[in-house]
Amino acid sequence: MDKTILHIDLDTFYVSVERLNNRYLQNRPLLVGGTSDRGVVAACSYETRGFGVHSGMPMKMAKELCPEAFVIRGNAGEYSKHSDTVTEIIKEHVPLFEKSSIDEFYADLTGMDRFFGSYKYAAELRKRIIKETGLPISFGLSVNKVVSKVATNEAKPNNHLKVDLGYEKSFLAPLSIKKIPMVGDKTYQTLRNLGLRKVHTVQEMPIDVMQRVLGKNGTIIWKRSNGIDNTPVIPFCERKSISTERTFDRDTIDVVKLRGILIAMTENLAYQLRRGEKLTACIAVKIRYSDFNTYSKQLRIPYTSADHILIPKILELFKTLYNRRLLVRLIGIRFSHLVSGNYQINLFEDTEETLNLYNALDTIRKRYGDKSVVRASGMGAKTIGRMQNPFDGRPPVVLAHRKI
Repeated sequence: MDKTILHIDLDTFYVSVERLNNRYLQNRPLLVGGTSDRGVVAACSYETRGFGVHSGMPMKMAKELCPEAFVIRGNAGEYSKHSDTVTEIIKEHVPLFEKSSIDEFYADLTGMDRFFGSYKYAAELRKRIIKETGLPISFGLSVNKVVSKVATNEAKPNNHLKVDLGYEKSFLAPLSIKKIPMVGDKTYQTLRNLGLRKVHTVQEMPIDVMQRVLGKNGTIIWKRSNGIDNTPVIPFCERKSISTERTFDRDTIDVVKLRGILIAMTENLAYQLRRGEKLTACIAVKIRYSDFNTYSKQLRIPYTSADHILIPKILELFKTLYNRRLLVRLIGIRFSHLVSGNYQINLFEDTEETLNLYNALDTIRKRYGDKSVVRASGMGAKTIGRMQNPFDGRPPVVLAHRKI
């Protein structure tokens, strides 16, 4: 049976949520993201795009291009709430769906034509989401994920598009190669240097030529350009790592401040591990200096989720890594090699008081929030904390800039 894959995208999601909360922002140029000079545009309204503004752009540049735009910092909790509402509607009506990001979904409607009609069903689902949430939404429908995603992007804003079976290549052919998922700026420039501009040119090329130029990625891009994609809709993908990082408004050389932030980060991620019943066996610290040189160092450790083990190891890595004595622009930590399990008690070092303390602290955090109880040394890191359990199967909320 031929697949029928639906791709749903909430148009300019952060912007749409802000406009729901403030009607004054309707039809006005709007930027959502970091408000400082170090900020990055997380989302921008269609009104700003004519000025050359796009997401991922430095906020300072965006404001220069479109000085009349309203700038809003954004609220991760508010976006999560609206995303969850949409998720519940889709969950109620679709037996198999994948939430690939906070504002993007895939659904497998294979076999629906036999009973109702996939296109009609998708259109009615879209109408219901718009009616119940007030959010604009676009969708694409085809035989696979890649073509459906491209169709959604072509349907925007606030519209829908179906690509019939057998017309995948002809639909993709006239489009720019930059519209193929996986073709970023660097890959696009490489392909342009070869004289490739439209998808139909890639379709006419032998697959081995693309492979010689781009390696394994060349094969994937060639297949996607030809409308070939067998990626299944995956309802849940278990995380293999968890991380956090912070970019400073002003570069700093304050080692006490850096250590305090690392302690707060480690304490919070360790709590996330215990909340998700996970253990880590590999930790890493990342530093980016003011000259944009970035360094990282990792360490294998016995499986654990305990603060009193992880914090000294993280600080030890930081001490080894931070040796240039330059101003620091960004720091971050990462726990990987995650497995399911609970903290293994050390018979010779752990005490009953220590274990009871962890249980009490975690109970308070579950009830009152991640930041309700913190170490004094990490109190300066005001934005450390998460809005949700990172192991509940939902994608993370990503705002382009968070300030300390």
